[in-house]
Amino acid sequence: MMRQRDSALAEIDDVEVVGATDKAIRVRVDGGREVWVPQSQVHDNSEVWKLGDKGTLVVPEWLAIDKGLV
Repeated sequence: MMRQRDSALAEIDDVEVVGATDKAIRVRVDGGREVWVPQSQVHDNSEVWKLGDKGTLVVPEWLAIDKGLV
């Protein structure tokens, strides 16, 4: 996979963190679908970071596309 080196971001609304490790969070989106997101890719403007958080997830656009979030 080729990663883009631009600063395009994706904002995904109505996300809930349902699992977490030291390196990733498992988020629930689209009424129940769950995906793992590397914590290193979660943008500073994101409202969700840790288990139990709900709100808007902000990640690089390439990752959102790769994970099927957009």
